[in-house]
Amino acid sequence: MKLLKHTTEHIQEVVTDPCGDIKTKFKRLAIPIGSLGRLEELATVYISIRGSVNCTIKHKTIFTMAGDHGVAEEGVSAFPQQVTRQMVQNFMDAGAAINVLARHVGAKVVVVDCGVATHLNKNQFSNQCQEQDLRIKKVGLGTKNITIGPAMSRDEAIQALEVGIELVEEELKNGLDIVGTGDMGIANTTPSSAILAVLGKLDVETVTGRGTGLDEEALQRKIRIIKKAIDINQPDPHDPIDVLAKVGGYEIGGIAGLCLGAARHRIPIVLDGFISTAGALIAHAIEPKVKGHLIASHISAEKGHKLMLKLLDKIPLLDLNLRLGEGTGAALGINLIEASIKLLNEMATFQEAGVSEPNRE
Repeated sequence: MKLLKHTTEHIQEVVTDPCGDIKTKFKRLAIPIGSLGRLEELATVYISIRGSVNCTIKHKTIFTMAGDHGVAEEGVSAFPQQVTRQMVQNFMDAGAAINVLARHVGAKVVVVDCGVATHLNKNQFSNQCQEQDLRIKKVGLGTKNITIGPAMSRDEAIQALEVGIELVEEELKNGLDIVGTGDMGIANTTPSSAILAVLGKLDVETVTGRGTGLDEEALQRKIRIIKKAIDINQPDPHDPIDVLAKVGGYEIGGIAGLCLGAARHRIPIVLDGFISTAGALIAHAIEPKVKGHLIASHISAEKGHKLMLKLLDKIPLLDLNLRLGEGTGAALGINLIEASIKLLNEMATFQEAGVSEPNRE
């Protein structure tokens, strides 16, 4: 709890372009004002968070947080629980979608065992690539079944949050200019939907989607299960740690901690999809000043994601019908943000290019 308290106490409000330096720099470039659209907005957001108009993006890390969920035994996913462990192997073998996209944008992937239901260690993964790193930060061997009782204890919820904070602190030693969030956990759209329903005070039917591809009968069962979990556990919407403990997940708590830890050091956080944004909702409920550090990479095909982004007042950069997770959307978002910073730093000014400036009224 001490680390969590220290972190939240040192998160500062983000003020957009407080001295007007970013706007002035864009006005000098040999382009019509505002012609780069949301790329100008992206550069402005990134620089406002970092606090320097001359900042660059060199060190990019995507954290893929893995954890299992006891509610999987209720049949809320189209895939068996062992897929979480198998996908961690795939991440470490550099064969997953996030590995491909991270290589494409020049980002490092850190795979984190927050609560996979089997014991993992680095020696199990013989085909490790330099682009991947495995961190064992296990809070427990998967959460408990939320239709029976709380997913975890309050102490475990705090531990999960502090896992995310610790990851940021560790990665700062290697250099860290931007953070991407990702997830892996069979059945994790179920706790994410529950978190959204509770914190957003929304109907379960409104927030619950098909996850990995449920048919209509399975979807209705999932809705009933989420309602049951909320009724049994009675999570307090005014206490985000209670919500995380009652109906959340270890990797969701870890993502929330990433958001808090990065915000404490004025590092922009690029959110992936539904599960990552559930973590961001928890972080925002703990400390609202986190919001200014968040960038929504895309809008997921998962039904409730649009509602999550509305609660955070975020407009996504992309709409590609993605619903994979892993950090794939975050990787694409990082690519756009880096492009926006390069445009601001590398384009010629009117004077340098020998181009006439626009007429002034």
